[in-house]
Amino acid sequence: MTTTSERAGLSVRGVSKRFGATQALHSIDLDVRPGEVVALLGENGAGKSTLSNIIAGVLASDTGQMTWNGQPHTPTAPRDALDAGIALIHQEMRLLPELSVSENVFVGRQLMKGGRLDRKEMDRRAKEALERLGLDISPRRTVGTLRVAAQQQVEIAKALTLNARLLILDEPTAALGAEETDHLFEQVDALRAQGVSFIYVSHRLEEIARICDRVVVLRDGQWVASHETAQVPVRQLVENMVGRSIDNVFPDLTPPTDHLALQVEELTSTDGSFKDISLTVNRGEIVGIAGIVGAGRTELVRAIAGADPVASGTVSVEGKTLKPGDIRSAIDAGLVLIPEDRKAEGVVLDMSIADNVALANLDSVCSSGGFISPGRVSEVAQEACRTMTVKGRVEQAARTLSGGNQQKVVIAKWLERKPRIVILDEPTRGIDVGARAAIYDVIVGLAAQGIAVIVVSSELDEVLGLSHRVVVLARGTMRGVLDRSEATDVAVMHLAAA
Repeated sequence: MTTTSERAGLSVRGVSKRFGATQALHSIDLDVRPGEVVALLGENGAGKSTLSNIIAGVLASDTGQMTWNGQPHTPTAPRDALDAGIALIHQEMRLLPELSVSENVFVGRQLMKGGRLDRKEMDRRAKEALERLGLDISPRRTVGTLRVAAQQQVEIAKALTLNARLLILDEPTAALGAEETDHLFEQVDALRAQGVSFIYVSHRLEEIARICDRVVVLRDGQWVASHETAQVPVRQLVENMVGRSIDNVFPDLTPPTDHLALQVEELTSTDGSFKDISLTVNRGEIVGIAGIVGAGRTELVRAIAGADPVASGTVSVEGKTLKPGDIRSAIDAGLVLIPEDRKAEGVVLDMSIADNVALANLDSVCSSGGFISPGRVSEVAQEACRTMTVKGRVEQAARTLSGGNQQKVVIAKWLERKPRIVILDEPTRGIDVGARAAIYDVIVGLAAQGIAVIVVSSELDEVLGLSHRVVVLARGTMRGVLDRSEATDVAVMHLAAA
C-alpha cells in the first residue's frame, strides 16, 4: 500500500482502535486525494465503519495520526470534522421521523433571516438537493411518512447541502434502485470534478468499477489489499474480503411442486400504491418480485402478509382465505414476512437475541400456566440461532450484532414458527458478501423443504439468481411474469420501465 503522504487531501497513518477485548483496527494507513473516490471494502466487522467514524470525529483513535489538507486532523466531535469540511453519511439513517424533510436536511444548522427561522430558503435548498437525486417530493412532508428508499435520499441530500470537501458515504445505495443510484452517481461525478473527495463504502461490488478510482480492502480490522484501479473483477474483490475463494454466489434451485401454497387475487391497496395484483406461489417455489423504487413491491408484500389494509382482493393460503389486513390471521395460517427495515421493524435493538426470538414465539416459550419460561426462551433461541448460524450469545443485545447477524436473527425468529410461506423484503440490504451467501443458502434451503418463498430485492441479480419465476411491477401494476429461462436483466427492465 502506498505510503506517500499527500499535502492536499486526507492522510491516515497507523490508526488503531480497540473496544474491550476486540481489536477493531490494526495500524491502518489510508490516503484520499482531492477529486478522488476511494472504495473502502470489507465484510461486516472488517473495521470500515470504525475507520469512517474516526475520520469523521465520532470516535477517537487509540494510536496514529491524520492530516487533512496538510494540517493535523484531530476531531474530538463530528462538528469539528464538519467545520473542517469532512462529513459522514451513516449507513443507519439518523433522521427525525416527526420533522419535515427540510428540517431534517438542515437539522442542527437551521437557516436564519432577521433572527427568525428561514423556512422558505430551507425548503428551496432541500428541494433543489432532492431534485438533483431524482426525488420529487414536498420539502414540508414529514420524513416518517416516507419509504426507506426516499429516506435514504433525504440523508444524501443532507450531504449535498453541507458543501463538504470530503464525503464519507456508508452504503449510500443500499435502499436505492437503479434509477436513484444513477442520479446519485451523477452528483458524485459532478462534485469530484470540483475537487470533492469521497470514501465510498458499499457491499454492491458491481458499483465499484463505475464510481471509484481506487480500492482498499479491510479484513478483521487489518489492511489486506489495495488496487490502484477500480477495474478489478468482482470475484477478486470478494476473495480479498473473505479470504477464500467463492465459487458460486447463488445455490442451485430444486424444482418446485405443483401444489398451490399462496394465491393472491386482484389485490388493490387503499393508498393507490398497487392495483389488481394477482399471483400464485407453489410449495417449494421461489417467486421474485422486481421493479424500480416506487413500483409498489414493499406495499404489496406487506398487504399480502396482513401488515397493511387493502381496498379489495383476497389472499389465500392452502385454499383458505385470510382476513384482510389482519397480520395475526396470516401468521396463524403459516405466512410470515421478513421486513425491509430490520432495525425499525425486524428486531428490538435493546432487547437480547433470545427475547427477540421469543417475541415471535410466545406460544413456544410459555409454561402450561401461561408464564414465560426463561429456560425455554434460551433453549428456543439457541436452536433458532444454531439453524441460522448467528454469531453471538443469545443473551447479548441485538444492537451489538453486525447487520448480517441482525438479519439472521429476524429470519431465525420467524423460521422457528415452521411457516408454510416466507416473504423476504430486501433480505440482504446492507450486509456483506459472506452473510449474503449464508442467507441465499437459507432461502434456497427453505424452498427445498417445500416452503413457498417470495423475495423482493432492489438488486436485480439477486432476484434473477434466486427465483424460479419473476413478477415485474411498474407503478403499482403487474407488467409480466417471467420464467427463470426467460428472466434476464434486459427482459425485466424492459417490463419495469414500461
